[in-house]
Amino acid sequence: MELSRRELLTRTGQAAAVATAASTLTIGTAGAEPGERVKLTQGTNISVSRSRDGKWLAIDLVTAIWVLPSTGGEARKLTDELQDATLPSFGPGDQIAFQSYRDGNYHLHVIGLDGNGLRQLTRGKYDHREPAFSPDGKRIAFVSDRAGSYGVHVFDLATNAITQLTGVPDEAAAPQWSADGKRIIFTVGNAAVDTVTLDGKRERLVTAPAGTQLFGAAFGPGDQPSYTQMRPGQADLVLGATAITSKEDVFGFAPIWNGDSVLYTADGKLRSRSGGAVKDIPFEATVPVRTTRRQHRTKNLTGGVVKGIASPVVSPDGTKIAFRALNALYVLSGGKATKLTDNRYFDSDPDFSPDGTKLLYTSDRGGIPQLRIRDLKTGDDKAFAPAPHAQTIPRFSPDGTKVAYLDHDGQVWIAEPAGLRQVTPTLFQPGRPTWSKDGNTVALAAVKPFSRRFREGTSQLLFVDLVGGALTYTEPLPFRSIATRGDDGPVWSPDGRNIAFVVESVAWVVPVDARGKFLAEPRQVTREVTDSPAWSGNDSLVYLNNGRIRKSTLDGRVTTIRHDLTWRRPKAPERKVIRVGAYWDGEAHALKRNVDIVVEDGKVKEIRPQRGKADVDAGTLTAIPGLIDAHNHWHLRGRQWGARQGLTWLAYGITTVRSPGDPVYQMVETREALAAGTLTGPRFYATGEAVDGSRVYYNFMRPTLSKAQLDLELRRAHELDYDLIKTYVRLPVELQRAAVQRSRVPLSSHYLYPAANLGMDGMEHVGATNRLGYSHTVTRQGRAYQDVIALFTASGMSITPTLFQSRALYAKDKSIVTDERTRVLYPPWEYERFVTDANNQGTPAGTSSLDVLRGWVEFALKVHRGGGFVITGTDAPLDSPATATHTNLRALVEFGFTPREALITATRNPAKWLGLPLGTIKPGAPADIAFVEGDPLTDIKSAANVKLVAVGGQVHDIPDLLAPYRNQQTLTAHTAVLPASPSAENEHWWHEPEWAERVCCDH
Repeated sequence: MELSRRELLTRTGQAAAVATAASTLTIGTAGAEPGERVKLTQGTNISVSRSRDGKWLAIDLVTAIWVLPSTGGEARKLTDELQDATLPSFGPGDQIAFQSYRDGNYHLHVIGLDGNGLRQLTRGKYDHREPAFSPDGKRIAFVSDRAGSYGVHVFDLATNAITQLTGVPDEAAAPQWSADGKRIIFTVGNAAVDTVTLDGKRERLVTAPAGTQLFGAAFGPGDQPSYTQMRPGQADLVLGATAITSKEDVFGFAPIWNGDSVLYTADGKLRSRSGGAVKDIPFEATVPVRTTRRQHRTKNLTGGVVKGIASPVVSPDGTKIAFRALNALYVLSGGKATKLTDNRYFDSDPDFSPDGTKLLYTSDRGGIPQLRIRDLKTGDDKAFAPAPHAQTIPRFSPDGTKVAYLDHDGQVWIAEPAGLRQVTPTLFQPGRPTWSKDGNTVALAAVKPFSRRFREGTSQLLFVDLVGGALTYTEPLPFRSIATRGDDGPVWSPDGRNIAFVVESVAWVVPVDARGKFLAEPRQVTREVTDSPAWSGNDSLVYLNNGRIRKSTLDGRVTTIRHDLTWRRPKAPERKVIRVGAYWDGEAHALKRNVDIVVEDGKVKEIRPQRGKADVDAGTLTAIPGLIDAHNHWHLRGRQWGARQGLTWLAYGITTVRSPGDPVYQMVETREALAAGTLTGPRFYATGEAVDGSRVYYNFMRPTLSKAQLDLELRRAHELDYDLIKTYVRLPVELQRAAVQRSRVPLSSHYLYPAANLGMDGMEHVGATNRLGYSHTVTRQGRAYQDVIALFTASGMSITPTLFQSRALYAKDKSIVTDERTRVLYPPWEYERFVTDANNQGTPAGTSSLDVLRGWVEFALKVHRGGGFVITGTDAPLDSPATATHTNLRALVEFGFTPREALITATRNPAKWLGLPLGTIKPGAPADIAFVEGDPLTDIKSAANVKLVAVGGQVHDIPDLLAPYRNQQTLTAHTAVLPASPSAENEHWWHEPEWAERVCCDH
């Protein structure tokens, strides 16, 4: 079959390569200097296979396949770093099958014991995982999502034919053969163990007891099922119904039985058990690491042309552009930008009325985000169709009689003359709605996962039939995603004949019918980095290009639309003398007493004994360096939080935050507004969307499929002054390495190795979302072993633990939940969920575990005291903003850190990562200071007792921070709520809110 040019491009991930010359972009290569070779004697979450003759073992250690004698010894590496290989399975003739992520999807490979004969068995855009050789060596059982969910399949090595044995709605994992080769055993959704015969006959053998999960099934003696049964604090290897291990951290991979003897992995070791006798099989493996030497570090931006232009829209006559910048709404016409709103609240997401006389937008000036409408001629500004929920990213219908918007749970609503009507179920981080010409269909970007087992999928166009009630998903291109689900489309043209969207960072246009059905193949219309497209008439797109507003006709004629907006940092506050009863400078082991801190030009000028009169009397308080939360996502729920978010951080003494992933223009706008003083909050260092692979989940991930596209992403990053770059879960190692080589700024990811040898600067979380479905840095019981500790301490890579399980501490102390700052500054729905979650801890409904938390903290402590680099972050708002910083610190102290050590992870260490003189109180340092009651060096809880906070010498007291929201409540009078549309019925399992528990705790 002959492929069209479009098919060839989209199947090879090279669409961007013909779109731009950016693949020749010269970017200074960051130096990753050779470091040292690290000897590994333990492995975290490793699996093992034994050769048919019993002489050899194969293991997967730091994402490579190694072999060693069955009695133990030095391991020999068979696969390279780019292969990203795991889960070996020995077959006959010393052949080893394994899964490899080399090309951006999981596929089956085989290799010889001598490292020769590497062969790829499966290909394509679906994943093929977890191979197991049949006893006769003629077939390989595996699981794949090629049929719509993970089912068991069999690959015939002679014919290359694939036979499917189980399918929808299964979520099968880890198949293993019976000794006679007639049955395959596997787990189903971590909740059961089933078998299937080669002719498809199913049988259920085990159902997981309540509160447990099952992993790694295999046939044991007498064909009894054997598996690992896990609950927090306990992981048992089970045979039949009897646990044969006790107090071991069993890793959950299929055990290998030989009569009554079993080989398995646990506690970082290869372990053999026969009867009551247990023997560990020693191994050694040596791997290289590199230490990073990145010269270009984070800098404080001081001003310049405004680049943070968020969510631009074009007026119907094409003469005006409305957008958000510097914490205000602007209308641009003739090169001059006119400010429409200017207050301490959050006004965003404008849209012109169809006649161009009014501007619809959302604002939290009433306490929660609600719709407002402004007359552009008279300036009259009033509420529009108030609702009992948040109202965000609105769009007028073409006739101006209706408005589509999203609430805080990701549901789409229509405000119509009769009232408010819900038209979709809860969606996970959907995009902005757009209307068909006749007003009968709404389209938006929404994620569609490939399976339940792994949440990633593609960001597609979701069409909502407002008449018939149907929901229809459509891929923008085969196996491709809309670039981000924020402002990258879909956008319907005014005449209803075309839809525009961004794929692989360039714009595409496709002709459609009235319902949105594609009438031809999409056509690429831009050849440069393209974000936030908006129609200007029916033949041109206005979009953002690395901080510039650009306009392109559909035939490719491009012009720049100029604006006159600039910003600069405000003048530093006047000189102040702040009197404190004590202070901690960020280094000392004890407080120093009774001093005056002299602040001048936003910095600490002098610390001296108390004398004379002070401008600020904090004589009963202790000054500590302002805290730094090194992992959060300001705009993951930025529209729902509005201006509350910056105030909340400050109210809890957090004066700097670092985001490793945010919608890029929302991020740049907020960063500029905070630096310019038009928005109140902490210092903000951040990146745009994380660079991801072919599948995505969050709306702020950039699907990246080629080096040519990677250059586009890096061009955006450097021209918009990213402070760091995060590579995400599905990015292949080859592109991760290219990102390291081509980037000028620090990089972080979810992986330890081979990141530690590529030159990455850090790893986020102790072991969160991972394309494997489990982590090689921490086990399901929360433990890390010698391999992980050695690699962190040798490489110097940072780790940001993000201790979600610290919520378990609420079982004993809920004071931070009921604190006035939390009650006032949290949006009402966020506070309600927060209270419910806190009250559930310590009960069967609780979602956090002290046992797992202990393991996480002990892991971090080993890295810290081994000379490694631990920085505190929370993943807020997936965990609670600001309060979670303090529960993280309390958890560190609860399980071994001293209060001083804990505070260093939230002050000096993240400041060092950013390359800035923060995290200390000393002459010359920025005057970022929290003033607290008590001594946090003896009681870490005192760090949360903030009474005053200063950022760059600007002092805020807590009542002033609370004032804008203290007396504002959820609306009691609102527009009538109408019966929901049939399209609002939840017919798809992946329709869920972004705060769902499985999301918040594994990001």
